[in-house]
Parts: sequence; structure tokens; C-alpha cells
Amino acid sequence: MLSFDQILVFVVLVFILISLYREILGPAFTFLVGVIVLGIFGVLTPAEILKGFGNEQIAVVIMLLLIGDVIRRTAVVEVIFDRFFKSARSYRGFLSRMTLLIAGFSAFLNNTPLVAVMIPYVHSWCKRNNISPSKFLMPLSYAAILGGCATLIGTSTNLIVNGLVVDQTIIPDLEPLKIFDFAAVGFPMIVVGYLYLLFFGERLLPLKPDTLMQLSLGRREYMVEAKVVHKSPLIGKTIEEAGLRNQPGFYIVEIWRRGYKITVFGADFLLDRGDVLLFAGETEAIADVVKSSSGLNIPEVGMLSKKSRAEMVEVVVSQNSTIVNKTVREANFRSKYDAAIVSVHRNGELIKGRVGEVILKAGDVLLLFTGENFVARTVATKDFYFISKVREMVKLEWYKSATLLGGLMLAIILAASNLVPLFISLLLLLVLSLAMRITHPRELPGAIDYSLALIIVLSLALGTAMIKTGTADLVADGVIRLFRPLGVVGILTGIYLITTILAAYITSKAAAAIIFPIALTTAVNLSMDPMPFILITAYASAANFMTPVGFQTNLMVYGPGGYSFRDFFRVGAPLTLLYMLVTITILSLIYI
Repeated sequence: MLSFDQILVFVVLVFILISLYREILGPAFTFLVGVIVLGIFGVLTPAEILKGFGNEQIAVVIMLLLIGDVIRRTAVVEVIFDRFFKSARSYRGFLSRMTLLIAGFSAFLNNTPLVAVMIPYVHSWCKRNNISPSKFLMPLSYAAILGGCATLIGTSTNLIVNGLVVDQTIIPDLEPLKIFDFAAVGFPMIVVGYLYLLFFGERLLPLKPDTLMQLSLGRREYMVEAKVVHKSPLIGKTIEEAGLRNQPGFYIVEIWRRGYKITVFGADFLLDRGDVLLFAGETEAIADVVKSSSGLNIPEVGMLSKKSRAEMVEVVVSQNSTIVNKTVREANFRSKYDAAIVSVHRNGELIKGRVGEVILKAGDVLLLFTGENFVARTVATKDFYFISKVREMVKLEWYKSATLLGGLMLAIILAASNLVPLFISLLLLLVLSLAMRITHPRELPGAIDYSLALIIVLSLALGTAMIKTGTADLVADGVIRLFRPLGVVGILTGIYLITTILAAYITSKAAAAIIFPIALTTAVNLSMDPMPFILITAYASAANFMTPVGFQTNLMVYGPGGYSFRDFFRVGAPLTLLYMLVTITILSLIYI
């Protein structure tokens, strides 16, 4: 006979599952409502609800997100991508490099910003090589997931499971998970997943229209001039050799040489020092030209390009602006606002000619390259109104980049060697990045995922309720009875199947929180080593390939790739099955 507390816990679990699947309240609020109900009826005490806030793993998750955001904004990863993919020419060549690089990075960095940075690279490469991005975006997400599952810090799901291990009371002397406890399955699966995507991906992946290109058709197009600088590597090269022909998002309209305008030129036109190229292009493409170190310089930007921190933004000229009927040069933007007018857009009209000579009108949209003082100088201005931020550009001295990446790797090594806790190492790295002005204290709060932190805390409380009321025991006994005829391997298979199905529809973090106490109780009831049961819960939760809603990176590529749920299932289900077989085989060989 079920007790009232057990019935209430089951009701709360059903509510959480339905709400997460139907997206009724959102993950954080769903867990909050469930835990509040348990608190109101006395199943959980206030101390048990709040206990998770003292869990070290929550602080580790937050600091990893902060450091990952700092690395993303400093463009260190983008520089590595530029060099790594430069010579990729074929489908398999690009897919091979992308999969291995992203999987390798994801093992030690938060995979969400990596995927966010990589999506534009995939899009640009596909445009240049006339291949649909749908052939790469799903493998991009899968590579990030495969890499994230290989270490403790690769994905927040693994950190949540470790938090549950630290917080549990069933096995008092159970040690926290170490960074490379996941490597025995994680790294072999990177290889298996890589081979699967390389040899079967092209046939299974759908061929969809370029969704991002369709969305960009209505974007503003600007005219911008770029000068071939002294000692530029482009001098003596043809337009085609310089990589300026058939570029995605922009094209050369005309060339100025020693005061003469050239409007007729071919791919074999030789570039010379001092040539001024007039490009027509979209905002993102122009941002790439501005930040490029390819030997082109935007004259209007001048010394602003040397600043360590800058942004490209769009503003619209107001009706009563003081710059109306003045040329761009006369507007004196640089000294007044710490910004340079890179280009002007006027009601869909492509304004030709030198940018500095354009006469500004009310309603013009200006593409600005802004310095650090732009915001402070424009607080009270009525000359223009802010529209959007196109790109943030942060330039770090080499020693700061080395400190950031080297410090992160050192923190991982020290934690793996049990010399310094990961929490302390990351805290020191964060303090060092502030002291060296790699980041600013005001920028840190915006990088914290408060919703994720709340979900972790509340999931710990939910696990406590399941264990405390004996609900985990009931479910564990049911799993054991159902799969006992198949032996321990069968029980592990059952836990994996239940967890991966839940994770596919209610997110990996929620599935881990719900199944962990069940898996741990099953191990205790069978008098077995709990480690394979803990790890299989983590793998089954995080290795989420079958649906776009199960993992955040899947959702990120879902729209840009033009995918359907069926596409994810067709490609992801075989990979999920492979992951399950490899996981159970390796864990059985090691622990059983």
C-alpha cells in the first residue's frame, strides 16, 4: 500500500514529465512548482529544499559558463577555426575536421557557445561549396554532444549527476566523480560517432534548402570601401587568388586606383598597394571584412580597429539630427562619439561612391564601428537611435589568450590529478582574468544561466524526496523485476532505455534528476558497485540524439538546418543504439 507521501511524489513526477514534454511552464518553473508542493505537504523541509545551493557542483557549472563566455567573446576559438578549416574542400574533409575539432573542444569547454560560433562557419563554407548546411549542422550538434560526454566538465548534465552523487545519502562513503571517469566510454564513442557520421551521415542526413540564406534575403545591404594596405599579402594576387570572388554575403562593385574608378574587371584582375575596393554586402559579411587580418583596411575606421574592444552596431538617423545634410566626413563621428560610419543604407537603395562623401538624410541606417566610449558618449544624444548590435570584437594580446586557454587546461590537469579542486582552480582563473582585464565585472552576471542553476538545485531536492519517501525504492524494484531475467546487463539496458527516452522529450538534465535516485537504489538493492549505474544514467541523459528538444545544441541547429523531428530520429536513433551498446559493453567489462 502506497503512503500519502509516495503518492504525492508520483503525482509531482507525472506533473513534471507532462509539463516538460508539453512545455507548459518551462523547466525551471516546473521544478519550482513541484518542489513547492512537496514542501507545502511536509515531504521536504526548507533545509532540504535549499541544501542544493551549497553544492559545489553548482558553483563549478556557473564558473565554467562564465569562463566559456569569456573565451567566446575574445574570439580565441574563432581564430583557431579560421586556421583549421582553411584548406577543407570536400564534404568529408570538412565534416571530418569539424567533428573531431568540436568533439575535442567540447570535452573541456561548454558546448553551447562552440556550436553558436561554428554555425556561421558551416553556413559560409556551404555557400562557397554549394552544399546544403543540413548536411553538417546536425553532425555539428552530435559532435558537441559526443565530446561533452567524454569528461565530467564537458556537459552540465554530467556535473548535475556528480552533484547528485555528492548530495545523496544512500551510500555515505560514495566518492565524487573524477574528470576522466567518463573517458572509458566517452572517448571510444567519439571515434564510433565520428565513423558513423562520416560513412552513414551523408546518406541519412536530409537535403534541405538553406534556411539562413532564405532568412537573410531581407537583410540590409551596405556599400563599404576597403583599402589594400602596405605590405598586404594581397598585393600582386588576382581577385580570385585573393579569395574575394564569389564570397558569401558580399561582392566587389568597383575599384579605385590612384584616383581612377575601375568598373569593369575580371577574376584575373591584379591587386596593387593602395587599391580601394568598394564592396556591397550584408552586415555580417562586412563585419567579417572589418575584423579580418587579410591585408584589407577600412579607411573610415582608422585607428579604431586597433582598440582591444569594439562593436559593430546599426543606428538610424533621427528626424531632428544635427548630422542631417552633412557628409559622413563632416559629421565628425569619430571625435564626437568614438565611432566611425562604415556604411550607409537608405530605403533599400545601394548608395554608390566613397563613404566619406555620402550626404546623410533622416531615416538613414548607419553601420558603425564603435570604440569603448561609444555608449557613454551617446546616452543623451538625439542624433540617432540604436537598432541592433551586429558583432562584438575583442582583441587580446597573445599572452592574455595564452593565460586564458592555458589556465583552463591547467585547472583541468590539477583537478584530474587531485592536487587542487576544480572549484578552486576555476575561481583563481576567473579572478586572474578580471585582474588582467580580459573581462570586466559588469559583463559576468549576463553570462550566468540562472535558470540552469535553479533547475540543478531543485532537481537535487526532488531526488532527496524520492529517496526519503521510498519512491526510488519502489521504481527500482519494478525495474529489477522487469529486467532481472536478462541479468545485470539487462537491468543496465532497462535503465538506459528509460533514461534516454525521458531525456529525448523532457531534456537531459530533467531525466538525470529523475532517474539517478532510481539507478542508485537499484545498485544498492542488488548489492553491486554503484558506479556503472551512475555512469549509465549520465551517458543515457547526455548522449541525446533522437529529438531536437532533448539537448540545447540540437535545438540550436533545428531551425537553421530546416530539420523535422523525423530527421533527428532517422539519424539519431541508430547513433543512440550504438551509444547504448558500447556503453553497456564497456561498463560490463570494467565493473561487472
